[in-house]
Amino acid sequence: MVQFEQLNEEKVFKDPVHRYIHVRDRLIWDLIGTPEFQRLRRIRQLGTTYLTFHGAEHSRFGHSLGVYEIARRVIGIFRNRGDWDDSETMPALCAALLHDVGHGPFSHSFEKVFGTNHEQFTQEIILGDTEIHRLLSRVSADFPKKVADIIGKTYENRLVVSLISSQIDADRMDYLLRDAYFTGVSYGHFDMERIWRVMRPHGDQIVFKFSGMHAVEDYIMSRYQMYWQVYFHPVTRSAEVILTQILHRASRLYRSGFRFKQMPDVLIRLLEGEIPLADYLRLDESVFMYCFQVWQDEDDAILRDLCCRFINRRLFKYVQLSRDQLNADAELTELFRSAGIDPDYYLEVDSSSDCPYDFYRPGEEEERLPIQLQMPDGSLHELSRESDVVRAITGKRRTDHKLYYPKDRVLNLSDSLPEKKKICALLHING
Repeated sequence: MVQFEQLNEEKVFKDPVHRYIHVRDRLIWDLIGTPEFQRLRRIRQLGTTYLTFHGAEHSRFGHSLGVYEIARRVIGIFRNRGDWDDSETMPALCAALLHDVGHGPFSHSFEKVFGTNHEQFTQEIILGDTEIHRLLSRVSADFPKKVADIIGKTYENRLVVSLISSQIDADRMDYLLRDAYFTGVSYGHFDMERIWRVMRPHGDQIVFKFSGMHAVEDYIMSRYQMYWQVYFHPVTRSAEVILTQILHRASRLYRSGFRFKQMPDVLIRLLEGEIPLADYLRLDESVFMYCFQVWQDEDDAILRDLCCRFINRRLFKYVQLSRDQLNADAELTELFRSAGIDPDYYLEVDSSSDCPYDFYRPGEEEERLPIQLQMPDGSLHELSRESDVVRAITGKRRTDHKLYYPKDRVLNLSDSLPEKKKICALLHING
């Protein structure tokens, strides 16, 4: 088995969620110091959520350290019970640390517009021409691929994969607690240490002692509340709509030959299509915020207005839509266009959907095993068989639809325009 160099003195990061994050391995310490990992300091964990919850300025750097720390502690618990293969420790810790290293600025909005995939870029960073790859390769020629396979969920040891990616994993445990802390909400908390105490390796997955079922229930409900109260908050979604429209407008203008007063070279390569890894790694939120700042003075009125809205938090308002109303915005689209408000950028249906817990369904986007409880006799029972709380939400997908629009633009329309009255009536605007 490979012997990994230890630091002369343990390094610690003071952390608001885990109190301290401990680093004893030279490889982990060196990976944290790479430019690719340090870039995560410049990418917020929650994208535009800081415009709703002002404390949500935390970065993917802190979250990645947190996932590493949870994995380190769980591995320590398993090792103490004699339930862990030590040869898997360093691949698992590296995967935990690096699992988000491929995220781009404003992660999901960015991916939606430009068609990038952070998981693919994570693999490229680990396997490509990077400082991270050079460090991992010093262990062995195949070590980078081991780490990439764990993150990509193709690693042969499924127990290691489940530590990083399952229905209760180090990633989810950290981001739920960390996001709750930084947004200041009270409903994202659960007893993580109790969950650790009842975790048991079982074949190719992690199971939970029946005596700890209520801690698992609490985790599931915390996840449910965080999604609907924080991640899908309508004000955050409004900011994401505007951000997405800015990126769409800039892309459309560039393709039409519009001459921007200022446009960084790295963004030009992004807008042109395939972006090399070296350029992707130069993209962070400071690059985009600079662009949004200077684009407030661009000649294009739509781009200028959208950037002013995002920078100064003049967000779109919304109305709730039922499933039957989803296609009812055709009349509004024509009214907006007739009134001189471009519906392509100022009228947007946004849908949020989540299923907090479900059975394993092969072929779906996230193939995660169901949570298994280990009964006193050693048998395994799927969680919702034993938990009335979880059974009530199992397999039930909740979907929410909202129509976003610029209320100020509508109210500023001339009262003599016949469209104004119709738009106000359809959107239930008084004024």
